Amino acid sequence: MAYEQLLYTVDGSVATITLNRPERMNALTKVLEAELRAAIDQATREVTVRAIVLTGAGRAFCAGMDMEELEVLPPEDIQAEQWMRPYDMNRRADYQTRYSYFPAAPKPIISAINGATAGLGLVMALYSDFRIASEKAVFATAFAKRGLIAEHGIAWMLPRIVGHAHATDLLLTSRKINANEALTMGLINRIVPADDLLSQAQALANTLSTDVSPRSVRVMKRQLWEAPYQSLGESVALANAEMVESIRSEDFTEGVRHFVERRPAQFSGR
Repeated sequence: MAYEQLLYTVDGSVATITLNRPERMNALTKVLEAELRAAIDQATREVTVRAIVLTGAGRAFCAGMDMEELEVLPPEDIQAEQWMRPYDMNRRADYQTRYSYFPAAPKPIISAINGATAGLGLVMALYSDFRIASEKAVFATAFAKRGLIAEHGIAWMLPRIVGHAHATDLLLTSRKINANEALTMGLINRIVPADDLLSQAQALANTLSTDVSPRSVRVMKRQLWEAPYQSLGESVALANAEMVESIRSEDFTEGVRHFVERRPAQFSGR
């Protein structure tokens, strides 16, 4: 599929999606928003792809909604049917909305945060499974400075990642924080040198694709994103049901065999 405002490449088992509006700090337009969803759909459908890296071209990851579009955005667009279509009917409805669909993708999504990350850019990063940041990354919620509110579930997501106190600070003040403060808060997994960001994100993606079972990763991603809605008993029940299926899987057989035979794993993902 040809894309206008992003780049989509596949290297081995890793798909890399690059938001490609560097002159506008990769600010979201309706075109880019639709293309991003299509690119994640494409990566999900491609059997050879086992992990997804999301990054931005130039000096920004994503600076939020493009101000020229935001200025004329009809209020009702926020709930337009085109944005609310189900991503995966087998997944929880909470992860079917306009930006919360990242958790419904069965493959891990790694945000390689190369620079400015604000507003909707931060929302996308929060819905990713991993957040690796360049030393040049800067973060802000930005909503309060635009007269807006905590959009697209960020009031639910942010406290679960950084805690209520930090979330209140970031949302109500809209202040900018650097990568070091983001790491201290637990907002990101780690900081890497700017020149190494993409290679390290792709190395992590390769680890998730080859060193561990893609089937296990797929199931555990679902378990992690289901957990906030479950009691301990429900979490255990899901784990027990999935354990039975995992023991019957090809990847379990290979997981034991490659260990016994002292060789690299060759997981099928089944």
